[in-house]
Amino acid sequence: MRLTRRHALLSATAFAASGFLPRATFAQETPKRGGVFTVHLGSEQRILNPALRASTGVYLITSKIMEALVDLDAKGNPAPVLATSWDAAPDGKTITFKLRQGVTWHDGKPFTSADVQYTALEMWKKHLNYGTQLQQYLEAVDTPDAHTAVFRYSRPMPLDLLLRALCDLGYIAPRHIFEGTNILENPANTAPIGTGPFKFVQYERGQFIIAERNPNYWRKEFPYLDRIVWRVITDKSAVAAALETGQIQLSSYNGLSLSDLDRLKGDERFEVSTRGIEANAFNNTLEFNTRRKELADVRVRRAIAHAIDVEFFIENFLYGQAKPATGPIPSSSPAFYPAGKPPYPFDKKKAEALLDEAGYKRGAGGTRFTLKIVPIMNGEDVPLLATFIQQSLGDVGIKVEIVQLDIAGALTTVYRDWNFDLATGWHQYRGDPAVSTTVWYRSGSPKGSPWTNQWGWQSDKVDQLIDQAASEIDPVKRKALYADWVTAVNEEIPVWMITERKFFAATSRQIQNHHNVPRWDSSDWHDTWIASS
Repeated sequence: MRLTRRHALLSATAFAASGFLPRATFAQETPKRGGVFTVHLGSEQRILNPALRASTGVYLITSKIMEALVDLDAKGNPAPVLATSWDAAPDGKTITFKLRQGVTWHDGKPFTSADVQYTALEMWKKHLNYGTQLQQYLEAVDTPDAHTAVFRYSRPMPLDLLLRALCDLGYIAPRHIFEGTNILENPANTAPIGTGPFKFVQYERGQFIIAERNPNYWRKEFPYLDRIVWRVITDKSAVAAALETGQIQLSSYNGLSLSDLDRLKGDERFEVSTRGIEANAFNNTLEFNTRRKELADVRVRRAIAHAIDVEFFIENFLYGQAKPATGPIPSSSPAFYPAGKPPYPFDKKKAEALLDEAGYKRGAGGTRFTLKIVPIMNGEDVPLLATFIQQSLGDVGIKVEIVQLDIAGALTTVYRDWNFDLATGWHQYRGDPAVSTTVWYRSGSPKGSPWTNQWGWQSDKVDQLIDQAASEIDPVKRKALYADWVTAVNEEIPVWMITERKFFAATSRQIQNHHNVPRWDSSDWHDTWIASS
């Protein structure tokens, strides 16, 4: 076995952890009321309205303030929140939601079906990233009474798809606050008004966000916490220090550095795990701009994939916290996962042969051609992967230049200006391929839409499979269509899903009832409490 940097680090950690560490125990079984839960926020949020922006950074905050129609229960099934029940017509074109009664907005106004109608048609369908694709065939939302919303589609909408999608793409905004205003510039986008267990108090840019207990919450006797404070800390080393000194009690979605996550697994004051984040698998990606002549040739794209030793990258740069992906649907999604092996195992000789076959022989100095890669800085591993790709492709004669930009500049360069050859970042899978994954492959997304197909690549076959699967109400047939789709996009690889990963959270053991549902960090925390130390 090859001795790696990670093996040495793990050995050192195991030795340090073998001493007698004090075990933090909190034996209280009865929930304790009160207290302030302080949470790490890794980046500034320009908007706090999840009905307009689907983002884990937004959910981490505003899912405690605003609520969706449904969420996931402990078993990963859709559970009632603002909707209490639902029913689909046999043809899949009409879905009726019964809404919770006795719910009020934080300003005291009643929650009604008019809020659902307005949010669905004016926010989800027109502005919400991923929501615009999901709701593209939504024609109307009827409101026969104050607590019934009837969604009408021109094409069948699988109920399972809609319910799973609405956990992320189903947050409801108050109609009376937004109607008649410029939706995108409304002050409530940064000072949200919701129906949730906590009420927005204050947002100090670059410092903190505060929410306090909602005394009129519809779940009587909840929440337990008095207040949640999200502290903006962008320096990952400072995050670890804040956690270890008790200044924060949670850092989620890989907010800590990979090395600190690895190290803190041995500290019994914290739980460091993927528990309660199972609904948010993600991938490292490599996107190809097929407008570039060389990259328009699928043999070149396949050669690039074969040239990269994914297992070595995982072991030495990701601390083993991943596995090679078999395609865009992860193994954590059994309802759709088609199984299989990674389609492009590391094979340097095959990469060289494919490049030769495509007509790109080595020239002077051994170089075939030069590409530029734009890292989209979702996480600390993204620039590491860009460098690893640069080195790997250099070995097969492709020179790579890395273009360093902040995340806003990278998104503009890749998705609006198309000024890239390769790009690398993260893709997040949200429980159903139609929610946030097929949009990476389906043609027709508006230019400039982040995390959509802006690669200059289009396939009638792939578009047809995506559309058929999104409208197929038979779950067996739907899974089969997605299996065919995975085969097709793995062959063409306009985007290569390189790794399959899960997010990690580090949580103080003082925090109780945490990570008890599959998207806990993006849930409402109504039953979370803090034990005495």
